[in-house]
Amino acid sequence: MDNGRIASVLAQEYLVIGGQQRNARSLGEREEGWYKFQRGVMLSARPEPLAVLQLLDYVSPPEVCAPDEPAILFKSGTVVGDRLYACTQTEVLVYQLPDLTLVEYASAPCFNDVHHVHPTPHGSLLVAISGLDGVVDVSHSGEVLQEWSTMGGTIWDRFSPDVDYRRIASTKPHQSHPNQVFYIDDEPWVTRFEQRDAVSLRDPKRRIAIDIERVHDGAVVDRHVYFTTVNGHIVVANVDTLVVEDIFDINPLYPDDVLLGWCRGIHVDGDIAWVGFSRLRLTAVRENLSWVRNRFRRHLATRIACINLRTYAVIAEIDVQAHGLDAVFSIHPFPTH
Repeated sequence: MDNGRIASVLAQEYLVIGGQQRNARSLGEREEGWYKFQRGVMLSARPEPLAVLQLLDYVSPPEVCAPDEPAILFKSGTVVGDRLYACTQTEVLVYQLPDLTLVEYASAPCFNDVHHVHPTPHGSLLVAISGLDGVVDVSHSGEVLQEWSTMGGTIWDRFSPDVDYRRIASTKPHQSHPNQVFYIDDEPWVTRFEQRDAVSLRDPKRRIAIDIERVHDGAVVDRHVYFTTVNGHIVVANVDTLVVEDIFDINPLYPDDVLLGWCRGIHVDGDIAWVGFSRLRLTAVRENLSWVRNRFRRHLATRIACINLRTYAVIAEIDVQAHGLDAVFSIHPFPTH
């Protein structure tokens, strides 16, 4: 990639999606209810010249939330054309770009810890529901058209179809925690956080094994799918062979005593990858942080980093925590006109 191409990438504006915490708490503090986000936040961020602007903050209506201190934030979104498909814990929101006008809204009783939404080839919405260890295909009005358990059987083998799960604060521990849906051609796939893999919803025997650590994302680019692992790896798999072909460990690009943060959110443009890092907080599920070691003394702010995968170098970083975004879930090129 020549200098002109890099300059073009760094002059681009990016849409960064996530949430703002009620109380920022450092790793090691003792609190069971660590997951206390108070609003969804969207920023525009440009590296050169540096510019960060809060575009939207959003609070879910009380009727689709748990009654006491609900977690409110944006999870992973999908951009197709001039539409941003976004989600909160309990809602799907479709915004028109670039002005972020809300054009569609859907919610359903099965929405608990919704993690990602992606439009389907037949015009509906594919939704990853971490809280029920499942995926649903819903209409734009929220009618459930099809359901998949990511643990085999059906969603309702473990959960009751008569409960409004939007009003339930948490169903943890999750058995698989599906967190990203994507398509290989017209075949729907889902990442499974706990199993460290991605599987086809049509045929779960079709599997991409990531294995390094717990996994997020699933960005399909040029017959490859890009995943992130929470401990700072980009994993690249071939969509035709379902075999991992490249692994980029981001950790050596930083000093040994630096804790990168929770790695999640990726946008790939040729040899350039923008990756999100969220400053670590205490999690009630301690094993999720088993990869954290005492040698880390410096915790970096929540940020997005631009990595040249060909030269294996960090070429830009943008601090988003200073602008009210404590956790990054997805990164997208932002069309400004």
